[in-house]
Amino acid sequence: MATVRPLRPEVIEPPALHDRAIDNLRFIREPMERAGSFTARSGWGIVATGVVALAASAAARLAGSEALWVVLWVAAAVLCAIISSWATMRKAKRSGEPMISGPARKLALSFSPPMIVGALLTLVLVRMSLIELLPGVWLSIYGTAVVAGGAYSVRIVPVMGFCFMALGAVALFTPAGLGDWLMALGFGGLHVVFGIQIARRHGG
Repeated sequence: MATVRPLRPEVIEPPALHDRAIDNLRFIREPMERAGSFTARSGWGIVATGVVALAASAAARLAGSEALWVVLWVAAAVLCAIISSWATMRKAKRSGEPMISGPARKLALSFSPPMIVGALLTLVLVRMSLIELLPGVWLSIYGTAVVAGGAYSVRIVPVMGFCFMALGAVALFTPAGLGDWLMALGFGGLHVVFGIQIARRHGG
């Protein structure tokens, strides 16, 4: 039986120019984004700090004095910093991302100054017996630090920082009795919610 051949051979059209351009841009952009941001921020570490903050909030509401209240929250902050740093170093080691990379250094340098200012304001407010202002100041300052440092991290981190800043603004202009609840909502709730999202989207 004779083979029927088409009069014109089938022509396979090359990909459209704009499709190739989009692919090339994506190929270039993704490594640049990875190189320009620190992606080893541990989502599960953030969740753990949220759990610690929730426990601290419950304990602080039972504190018998303002001094003990401050001590409980400061101790919780130190513990959270240790947990978060350990979890981030562990994730960085697992993913092969150096902790001394350019983005990591920029994140640390951007995050640290607001936190130092927050520590100084804490000393001043405690000395002046203005403890009721601390929830709003802490939430606002921490949010500012997260926004600044988050510029060199994954995109969701600055969003979390803006949420802290908004909650801090609310705390500054609401009755002092709501301070512990707003602290629980911020340092506890926001950390848990955003930490889970970071862990799911960025590998732990």
